[in-house]
Amino acid sequence: MSAPTTDASHPGWTLVIHGGAGGMRRDTLTPAQDADARAGLNAALDAGSAVLAGGGSALDAVEAAVRVLEDDPAFNAGRGACFTYDGTNELDAAIMDGRTRAAGAVAGVTATKNPVSLARRVMEDSPHVLLAGKGADAFSRDRGLEQVEPDWFATPERRTQLDTMKASSASAFDVDMKYGTVGAVARDRHGHVAAATSTGGVTGKRWGRVGDSPLIGAGTYADDRAGAVSATGSGEFFIREGVAHEICARVRLAGDTLQTAGDTVMANVRALGGTGGVILTGPAGEIAWSFTTPGMYRGRVSASGSRTVAIYADEG
Repeated sequence: MSAPTTDASHPGWTLVIHGGAGGMRRDTLTPAQDADARAGLNAALDAGSAVLAGGGSALDAVEAAVRVLEDDPAFNAGRGACFTYDGTNELDAAIMDGRTRAAGAVAGVTATKNPVSLARRVMEDSPHVLLAGKGADAFSRDRGLEQVEPDWFATPERRTQLDTMKASSASAFDVDMKYGTVGAVARDRHGHVAAATSTGGVTGKRWGRVGDSPLIGAGTYADDRAGAVSATGSGEFFIREGVAHEICARVRLAGDTLQTAGDTVMANVRALGGTGGVILTGPAGEIAWSFTTPGMYRGRVSASGSRTVAIYADEG
């Protein structure tokens, strides 16, 4: 599913967000689930657009938008993250600044309330790009980020998903990614782009599995020369394709539009056996998204005042 590129010549700002791609259909979501998701997406657009409308940076905007989605139990990131096979929550996040291609990421963190903000601290306050596990948790405490108890992340719905998976097959793995990942991409009034992604992974993951979200170039990438990308879907395939960087490379080196690049790369992922989606914005204000699943929680807004919030493939 593609969306027409818009705002290509607009000198203002743009913001695009997602709350995961997967099997969301009108007959699989209850009215309450539909309404909760749309409310969460609108709240995230409000947070990010307030930054951009006030002259703030794309980097600040994507962090603000993703923090809202991390705090919303309707999505699989932060509060409402899915459970590992062992019944814990392990959180991944990444952020990238298109001005300098500086980036920060964390994997397998367990106590930071907003992992996207921890990823930003890794980028700005360490010599590293990616911290994982106990080291990432220690860095978070050392830097004074807000810590929470495990029950902050846990929700009954996610626990039920794990129990159902275990009851059906002890070795099952949620490759369908029905509830996966949140992200944001933005272009500020100065023409700079940024991307951020955060996730609770997949239900039943084991052995410290890490997906594409915190991997720069796979699930997250930003480059002022091409655009900003945040991905969601079956992470193993997105890693193999190097989705986010591949899209930007096609724009920068092959002259593709963001929409063409996104559609082409998502087709490549599907050929490998994976599904999911991407959100995109470019330094000229282009907006696009592309997904190969029945639905993707998504939204976009720009300085022109136009706003779209959508879930299903036949809208938005």
